Order: sequence, then structure tokens, then C-alpha cells
Amino acid sequence: MINVFLRAIILYALVVTVMRLMGKRQVGELQPFEFTIALLIADLASVPMADLGTPLLFGIIPIASLLLAQMTLAYITMKSSSMRSIICGKPSIIIHKGTICEKTMKAQRYNLSDLLEQLRSAGYFKITDVEYAILETGGFLTVIPKAESRPLTAKDMNITPTQDDLPINIIMDGKVDAENVEKYKINMDAVKKIITDAGFHSTADILIAVVSNGKDLFIQGKQPRPLVIKTTLEAQQ
Repeated sequence: MINVFLRAIILYALVVTVMRLMGKRQVGELQPFEFTIALLIADLASVPMADLGTPLLFGIIPIASLLLAQMTLAYITMKSSSMRSIICGKPSIIIHKGTICEKTMKAQRYNLSDLLEQLRSAGYFKITDVEYAILETGGFLTVIPKAESRPLTAKDMNITPTQDDLPINIIMDGKVDAENVEKYKINMDAVKKIITDAGFHSTADILIAVVSNGKDLFIQGKQPRPLVIKTTLEAQQ
């Protein structure tokens, strides 16, 4: 029993490491060769995990080989555009100037139900609102709406909004992120004062605390006091 447990842990750690080395992508964004390698890795890991008569190396070596193959193909597709088009394919225009391209859809084995579903997922419920729709190599649809159907932007209204800074997490599940506090020079004395003034005992009672634009502070307490506090940090300094 212990042997089965250890083999499962080793293979699980190996598969997680391999998938991590393959890069950060969602399943729907994987190229065909990446998806195939992911399936093969999962299958190869399951054999020595379930069959104690199969040496562990019979799973580790093929998985390592597939990782090498994937990294080699990824390098080739990164360096050569012609090889990238051969291995990964090219994007296909499904809607061109408001007209559905039937020939392209048939070539890609892509039906109208798929098209309508992905248009709805992109927030477009009428084909008449779409100028271009491009089926990417990862299988997702990029939609370019017609000018009159696109969302109104600040540029359209001749407004120049201020650019928001990246929100900074300073407390997560009761633990202070010392690295962020030091890096962004957050005044934790002021934050702690706000927390205690709100009736919390310490930062351990806080679910999350975020600083935006260097001064806007958002705090939410843990259960049973999920109190939400919105204030300006500068005013407390």
C-alpha cells in the first residue's frame, strides 16, 4: 500500500512539474501538438501508477521524452514562422465584412452552432453586429464588431481618464504580505490603526486588504464579521 502511495505521489509531482514547464495556458488555448502531448503524459503516468509490476522508470522516461519533444517543438515554432504555420496552423476568417465564409467553415469542420455559441460567449448575440470573426489556432474565436456595435470608449467621448495602478495585496487570509508592503512602501501602522478602529483585534481577522492607486484601501474582515471598509490610506497617515 505504501509503495502504491509513493508511486502515485512521485508520478503526480512529475506530471505537475512537466505541465508547469510546458507553460501557463488554459486547456482551450493549447495548440494541437501541446494538447496531444498533455493527453499522452496523463496516459503514461496512469500505467505505472496502477500497475505495480511496471517499473517506475517506464513512466518517467517516456514523460521526460515527451517534455523534451514539446519544448523542442515550442522552440521551433517560436523561431520559425513557416514552421509555426505548419505545426500550429493559421488563423481562419469565419466572418469577413459581416458575411459568413461557408467554405472556410467547412474546411475547418466548424458549424453554425459553434459559431453562434462562441459569438454569444464574446458578448455578441447578433451576427449583424460582427464585422470580422477569426478562428484562432487554439480554437477560440476573436470577434471584431462593426463600428456602430462596439462598446463606447473614453476616446470616443474625447475623455482622457487617469490610468489606474496595479492593485497591491497587503493582507491575504489574515497574513500580511511583507514583500509587497516593503516593495511598495505601504504604511502598515496606518493600515493596522484602521483595522483596530473598525473593531478587529488584529490583521489575523482580515480576509483581504488591497491598496489601489497608492492610497485607496479596501478591507474585508473574516467571518463572522465580513465587514467591508473603503477608505483613503493617505488620510490616515
